[in-house]
Amino acid sequence: MASISVAALPGTVSAQSEGGLYIAGDGFSFQVAAEQGMAKNPRGRRFFLLSIPPETAALSLTAAGPLAAVRDRVVAANGVLFVCQRDVDKGRIDLAGLVPGVIAVRGWPPPGSKQIPKGQRYFPDENPANFPKANESLRRLRTTCS
Repeated sequence: MASISVAALPGTVSAQSEGGLYIAGDGFSFQVAAEQGMAKNPRGRRFFLLSIPPETAALSLTAAGPLAAVRDRVVAANGVLFVCQRDVDKGRIDLAGLVPGVIAVRGWPPPGSKQIPKGQRYFPDENPANFPKANESLRRLRTTCS
């Protein structure tokens, strides 16, 4: 199997050096998704963990001790924590009640919308550094949050 080396500019991360997207919800608890993410991304390789209600409880400022400990381990392991903006908009999640650093992600804009400029991957007010570089992970993230 051949290995491809990708040079990255300082401060950037190539898609190959990132881990994938793990989703807590729809049959997977926060703890299971978190443990998978940490196990498959050792030594601080960045990975992404999306939580869907009710699995967002671990992200709460008032999370029970064991859940808070798992969440803190995810952050220490270079995990990026996401929730869906649609859940915030529908009142299922209160961003003010979540730990700092949780990012609310929008799903795909409606067909024909110009919210994401043609040829771009992000909404204009999003920081691309917060999101997966891999197209598949970003697509799954947006699709899940649509």
